[in-house]
Amino acid sequence: FDVLRHRIILSFEAEAAGIDQDRVVQRILDVVAVA
Repeated sequence: FDVLRHRIILSFEAEAAGIDQDRVVQRILDVVAVA
């Protein structure tokens, strides 16, 4: 996740909700088909 983590800037709302960059990257990988 290191390659993608530094490219994600969280909103204040996301940070307040306890969402971190790793969670966002994991969600993207769960939703997008990766061959």
